[in-house]
Amino acid sequence: MSTTILIIGLLVFFAHFLSLQFIKTSIPDVLVLMLIGIVVGPVLGIAVPQDFGKIGSLIATIALVVILFEGGTSLNLRVLGTTLGTTGILTFSCFALTAIIVTMIGMFALNLEMLPAMMLGFTLSGTTSAVVIPMAKALNLPDKPATVLILESALTDVLCIVAVFALLQIHLQGGVMPGRLVGSVLASLVFAAAIGAIGGIGWLLVLGKIRDFPNTISSTLAYVFIVYGITEIFGFSGAIAALALGVTLTNFEKFGLHHIPSIDENIVPLNEIDLTFYREAVFLLKTYFFVYLGISIHFGKLQLAFAAISMVLMVYAMRLVITRLVLRNASFSLRDAAVTSMMAPKGLAAAVLASLPMEYGVAGGEIIRDVTFMVVLSSISLTALLVMAYPATTTQKLYAGALGKTRNDETSQ
Repeated sequence: MSTTILIIGLLVFFAHFLSLQFIKTSIPDVLVLMLIGIVVGPVLGIAVPQDFGKIGSLIATIALVVILFEGGTSLNLRVLGTTLGTTGILTFSCFALTAIIVTMIGMFALNLEMLPAMMLGFTLSGTTSAVVIPMAKALNLPDKPATVLILESALTDVLCIVAVFALLQIHLQGGVMPGRLVGSVLASLVFAAAIGAIGGIGWLLVLGKIRDFPNTISSTLAYVFIVYGITEIFGFSGAIAALALGVTLTNFEKFGLHHIPSIDENIVPLNEIDLTFYREAVFLLKTYFFVYLGISIHFGKLQLAFAAISMVLMVYAMRLVITRLVLRNASFSLRDAAVTSMMAPKGLAAAVLASLPMEYGVAGGEIIRDVTFMVVLSSISLTALLVMAYPATTTQKLYAGALGKTRNDETSQ
């Protein structure tokens, strides 16, 4: 036990060092943390996911909720409105094309039947907030590209979950109603956002009274968990609710509440101490989440590894083309567009969904799980390598040609 406590403490200090190195060398801390987990887990066998029981998956979910909430507090509602069109096109194009690419490779390279191959395709169609949001912040992206990437990661989590569960329903019952599927997606997004926004306004009205009690700096995070849980119980997306709650708490003026004297006088906004605490919480949870993710990775046969790498390379190439088409005339600098094209890592949602086909008795479920974990590792590694390589002049020239941008403007308009 004492050794475990010692390792936990050392890991936090090491994570601080990695964050500093990311700033200086562009080596992402999340990649190093995940590699530590791989060494401790699959390589040396010191720890396995079963050692953590339900705590491991619980920490992963908590990490996702806090990262999305903290990411929401950094979004500007005005910028959010101006980027919805760009976000929608980029999100749905990359989501659909990723599903097609992965499904085809699953069928022809892994010999999966169409339904399991589609499950694999939708499992890997999203981007992970746990990587995208911290990296967007560490790279100091301007508001517009950061907002696009944060929203994309949150939206695709919902789309992946709904699509995979719809396919599992087809597996169990032999069919699914398209109208009901579309309705469930829209309901999950709209109602979750509404719950988050209403919850945020309600919290602003009582926050001043809460602060009269001692030791309440963590009460907002506790409230985020409550909103997430209630939203999930109602069958909507808790992740979107957490994001909307964060946006509301820092953009409440845009709702016009300050024009209502009886409400305005009771609103107590978040302060810098609150925001600093949330950032620290994200740092700690991110540290343990990526180590746990590394421990959880399964390495399968060489054929599966080649298929996983092929999927990642084709998806990133496709994303580069989509980014060029969507952002060519947008007010994104070369760096902003290049980083946007790099941000297609897979993570928590994919890791959770990957085990479901096997639990439901889907043929090829073990292949889906092993390939997904390899894609998670490969995609995060490739994102990290691209981020590290971008400062080189040669890399910038390649991206300038691929994205139809010029190198004479490295700041967003």
